[in-house]
Amino acid sequence: MNRQALQVIRDEHASLAAMLRSLVQMLRRGPAPDGRDEHERYFDVLRAMLFYIDEFPEKLHHPKETELLFPRIVQASPEVAQAIAQLDRDHEVSEGKVRELMHLLMAWEYLGDTRRQAFEDAAKLYVERYLQHMSLEETVVLPAAEKSLSDADWHALNAAFATNQDPLNARIPRDPQFDRLFTRIVMKAPAPVGLGQD
Repeated sequence: MNRQALQVIRDEHASLAAMLRSLVQMLRRGPAPDGRDEHERYFDVLRAMLFYIDEFPEKLHHPKETELLFPRIVQASPEVAQAIAQLDRDHEVSEGKVRELMHLLMAWEYLGDTRRQAFEDAAKLYVERYLQHMSLEETVVLPAAEKSLSDADWHALNAAFATNQDPLNARIPRDPQFDRLFTRIVMKAPAPVGLGQD
């Protein structure tokens, strides 16, 4: 049976991991010390990155994992129930965490450098935990899915995940509503996501 849903999930994880690593690179670089335009562009791209995380993984990727994928895996492979429970707990708080980061970023941007460290510390912790979350999925949960799910499960999952249109995945047609976001991130963020300077 075709397991296209797994490839979609892995592609989305790769896009998100690249975004998170680019976010850390942006933090290392910091805003340009000279020029208001550069300073505004720096915060603009950080806001765009956080918006992407809030808009795509939080609203599309996580709900489909929690509602469609994880229950099937727990039923077929109860030995991974503890890992899935951890992932579900992560999903429950992750949207609040990215919104908290947006607030901390705005505090730094509007109130100045006295708020910078709070954002940087929270962002680095967020990235570290998110990468751990995806690693748990990739090393424990997805292999269990490959071994234990039925053809009927894969048919349902393939249909559900086929509708995802990750704005950072160049291999699939992008929803036009994401064009401005895609352009803003790719033109200004550093590699591996964008074309901007490290």
